Amino acid sequence: MSVRLIKGDDPSLVSQAVQTALTELVGDADRTLMVEELTEANYAPDDAEPDLTALVTAAHTPPFLTERRVVVGRHLARFSRKEQVLGLVDYLDDPAPTTDLVLVWEKAPGSNTKMSAVPKALKDALKKVGALEVDAAPKGKGRRMLLEAKLAEAPIRFEAGARKRLTDVVGDDVGRVDAIVAALVSTFGDGAAVSANDVEPFLGQASDVPPWELTDAIDSGDINLALERMHRMTRAGDRHGLALLATLHNHYQRALALDGAGAADEKAAAAHLGMTGSTFPAKKALTLSRRLGSARIRQAITLLAAADLDLRGNSAIPGEALLEVLVARLARLSR
Repeated sequence: MSVRLIKGDDPSLVSQAVQTALTELVGDADRTLMVEELTEANYAPDDAEPDLTALVTAAHTPPFLTERRVVVGRHLARFSRKEQVLGLVDYLDDPAPTTDLVLVWEKAPGSNTKMSAVPKALKDALKKVGALEVDAAPKGKGRRMLLEAKLAEAPIRFEAGARKRLTDVVGDDVGRVDAIVAALVSTFGDGAAVSANDVEPFLGQASDVPPWELTDAIDSGDINLALERMHRMTRAGDRHGLALLATLHNHYQRALALDGAGAADEKAAAAHLGMTGSTFPAKKALTLSRRLGSARIRQAITLLAAADLDLRGNSAIPGEALLEVLVARLARLSR
């Protein structure tokens, strides 16, 4: 008996993680006989109040014509309260020995709400049975590590230029990698070495990038890179100009808060900013504050304030052009 918890807010990456789990659990057996997958529709038949009865019943059901069963519960993030998961918690206290259970903590298709956290009662029950937890859609550096792992496991070899080009274009959209790799394998064959020129036709449009790639480019003073990152966030990432402005405002507001605060190191900076967890963001804010100095921090805040008014209708210039000017000026301040 095994229990797995797969969680993530990227549907493509979550689905890939589920398929990987099924491949490992089913092997060469008949998947149609062995696997039962339940979705949101199974939890609320006839428009009744959603509950996990169907999932628990499926987990208790003995196998038929196979030695084991694999039960997959999708779209479980809608069950965010303790009382909603008590039936599943009770099952995990005495799980069926012939059932492998895959719990997928994801939002239902079309849901616009923020994904809820796993209730503590369920987390404790999963820990008690030794459940394997898989973060299918990590954030920040974890996302980049996932991309590197996918490239390392691919059945073809990426030359350095090809690896860099694919990484640059894919950005935060790691879910695209499997399809790109499959197309490359189909074209060049298993074990082939591919160059940047080989992968270029398969890459498509550049994907979104995380906000820290924009702020890092600005802080480095690289105007061209900062503009490229901005375009990817507003075009591929479909971010509104005001949302991007909020990211930049938060970035410089931290530097402003540390200006003259006397923070000696990143721990003191984190304490002053009220940050918990990793002190790395505080370290970056302290470095920026020291490098810019009071005068240039004030210039940055003034530029942000003016851009905010312009984006809200104070200027007839198109929003993207306003953002381009802002980003270029902020990057120039860091030179």
